[in-house]
Amino acid sequence: MQMNASFLQVMGFLVLGIGVIVLLTARYKVHAFFALLIACFVVGLGIQMPVAGIITTAKDGFGNIMKSLGFIIVLGTTLGLVLQSTGSTHVIAAYISKKTGRKYAALAMSITGFIAGLPVFCDSGYMVLSGLNLSMAKRTGTPVIIMSVSLATGLYAVHCLIPPHPGATAAAVTMGVDFGKLILTGMLIAIPAMLVGHWWASYAGKKIPALAQIPEEAELSAGRLPSLLSAVLPILVPILLIAIKSFLSTASIPGATGFTNFFIALGDPVMALSAGVLLAFAAGRSWTKENTAHLLGEAAEKAGGILVIIGAGGAFGAILSAAKIGQHFSESVALGSMGILFPFLITAILKTAQGSSTVAIITAASIVLPLLPALGLDTSNGRLLCVLAMGGGSMLLSHANDAYFWVIAKFSGIEMKNMLGIYTVASALMGLVTLLAVWVLSLFLL
Repeated sequence: MQMNASFLQVMGFLVLGIGVIVLLTARYKVHAFFALLIACFVVGLGIQMPVAGIITTAKDGFGNIMKSLGFIIVLGTTLGLVLQSTGSTHVIAAYISKKTGRKYAALAMSITGFIAGLPVFCDSGYMVLSGLNLSMAKRTGTPVIIMSVSLATGLYAVHCLIPPHPGATAAAVTMGVDFGKLILTGMLIAIPAMLVGHWWASYAGKKIPALAQIPEEAELSAGRLPSLLSAVLPILVPILLIAIKSFLSTASIPGATGFTNFFIALGDPVMALSAGVLLAFAAGRSWTKENTAHLLGEAAEKAGGILVIIGAGGAFGAILSAAKIGQHFSESVALGSMGILFPFLITAILKTAQGSSTVAIITAASIVLPLLPALGLDTSNGRLLCVLAMGGGSMLLSHANDAYFWVIAKFSGIEMKNMLGIYTVASALMGLVTLLAVWVLSLFLL
């Protein structure tokens, strides 16, 4: 496939392709799959790829990302929905709230969001926990916006940084980053992001009066709720299995080949998440053929919507790879001094412009991958830091074009002005603190 596009031509059509994605998704509300597919043709035709070549390249990119992520996204989505259905997220929230007490109710909701958000997507996690959040706000007299933004930022921190959430998962596969390392370092980096979100909510939310009337949380029968251990195991076991695999894959244990291979197989994300799903189902007490079938069907449908976006992102990435953007950049622009700042900025611009953290990080990963050598990040640790930096960029800024923004506002009854002044600012601070934390980590890893 012979192409003679110049650097300016490649860059011009790259910017145009990104502009098409932003315009179609943000302004005209076109589904991200179609926006990414159209962008493939905009960039491909612009750099003189034949139509047949564009189609073949896009198909290959789509298929490769599906092969890597298909099972993981479906199982991760299923795990989150089963945890919600059994009431496990409520059990975890109630336990944390009891331990932190009334004075630290908002911090309790932030920690709840952090833990519940490990397997549960931020939007669905917020919907499930919003009733408990409002009930706690009423009982403690804490302004709803403080409680709501604390919960929202706890969920958001892990959603942007840690698999099996789709953006981080897709970026890890694209960059060739080990899942175990990303989960462990991502959890570490997400803590300061969560804390700064909670701090800003507590500081800025003091001036906002509590809502006069707060809806009651829907009551769940205590007899039907799982124990704390049953609620937590589906979250902890997959993380531990993946972490063990990551350790055993790099460690050398003489004479333990069979043992090592067994746990490496068990620590594959597909196996680990399958174990989590089985444990989550075991926590339920009243499964019937009908509600089990409904839940699994809902999980498959929700995962399908995510997968088509990720697949189209893989197709777009394959077109960018064929355009040899990395070679053009390295020959024309001095990127060596930018390091982790470049992937952070690219993702932040995409996130702010079109609203979706998932689309932003998937698109950014496709752009940044060929630039890793020029950025000085083409090592195992460099790729890990790059994904974390993009996760930070995908937090900044969450505003009116972000669906999660409206989930928080509508489920908590918060006005637009207060959402922008408190939640949007919190998301900006979270992104910047994440960048700072990744930079500090880079001092030890690079």
